[in-house]
Amino acid sequence: MSELLDLEGALGALGRGEVVAVPTDTVYGLAASLAHEDAIATLFDLKRRPTSVPTPVLVHSLEQIATLGVTIDERGHSLAGAFWPGALTIVVAAPTSLATTVRSASGAVGFRIPDDVLLLELLERSGPLAVTSANEHGDDPCTTASDVLAHFAGRPGFAGVLDGGERRGAVSTVVDISKSAFQVLREGAVPLEVLLGYLV
Repeated sequence: MSELLDLEGALGALGRGEVVAVPTDTVYGLAASLAHEDAIATLFDLKRRPTSVPTPVLVHSLEQIATLGVTIDERGHSLAGAFWPGALTIVVAAPTSLATTVRSASGAVGFRIPDDVLLLELLERSGPLAVTSANEHGDDPCTTASDVLAHFAGRPGFAGVLDGGERRGAVSTVVDISKSAFQVLREGAVPLEVLLGYLV
């Protein structure tokens, strides 16, 4: 039964391959363990997200990214040093197995270290998580735990929500540095003119 979860409850559900809604530094997100392919599929089903739109990965640290076999180049380290933890998603080349897990046809995966104490504690213990905003694709994201439950409670594979209070942060800026020429895929909390100072 879907419910409000504490940290231990959220960790247990993720470990069982269930989807958990978590508070981020932007809005609430739907999270699934990378170790459970079925959970990633459930996440896409719950969100009604097209499989052509890969989900990003939230991590506790650069070290967690390295454990996934991902190498961050000099540009990536420059961006991470300036904006992580924070609302910048950095898309980099990734091993085929990881890209396939998050439904990336391009072979690149977006990573972010969120600026949120509760979520960072969860990530430190759970390991990297596939996380996408808690809403059906195209709808406004949920900003409170009650919003999340109103949308997803009782749906198969959804365990519940880790309540972190109201969350109304700006969406993350997304920059793809997987190729020699960078591409800003979405402008959000980090303004483009600020970002450019670290990319040129």
